[in-house]
Amino acid sequence: MKNIITISRQFGAGGGTIGKAVAEKLGYYYCDKDMILKAAVEAGNLTPDEISSFDEKVPWEFGLGQSLFNYSTKTLDEKIFEAQKEAIRKVAEKGNCVIVGRNANIILKEFERTLHVFVSGTEYFRVKRMAERMNSSEDKVRTVLHNIDKARHKYCKHYTGTEFGSAEFYDLCLKSSTLGIDGCVDIICETAKNY
Repeated sequence: MKNIITISRQFGAGGGTIGKAVAEKLGYYYCDKDMILKAAVEAGNLTPDEISSFDEKVPWEFGLGQSLFNYSTKTLDEKIFEAQKEAIRKVAEKGNCVIVGRNANIILKEFERTLHVFVSGTEYFRVKRMAERMNSSEDKVRTVLHNIDKARHKYCKHYTGTEFGSAEFYDLCLKSSTLGIDGCVDIICETAKNY
């Protein structure tokens, strides 16, 4: 049985909704961005204001040759990433958890009993779904969707050296626009129980 489940997701594909439902169905602790950031604040010398300006963004110095090896010279963005990484590891060490986002699949790659999931969806499905949730026009949502997807790709590449959404970094890749939200929940739960 897998008792650590990570869910990476395209914006609007329902990864958070799926993660909550999986956690509820399995009786696992659910951990998302807000909980991870709160734990990062509680664990280190970072303030909520410092954290709030950072959300899956690469530092502006990216590409300028800054050393990544000396913590004291790291940018605020990198200190926050390190704090999040530590928070994710602490949650995972307890087991029985679903962690959504934050490249948890790469951060926890050496952990046993893990199931790393990627949830995607067609652009049409994601735009329709988020237009309803955001009470906004499809054109505006499409722009937001493209920006967030692009930011997640850059963030993943910068901090993990991997490709966001590439099947080789996940155990299970699901398309919520084809399988439905409930279908994805069922598949994840069955996989976690049986492997």
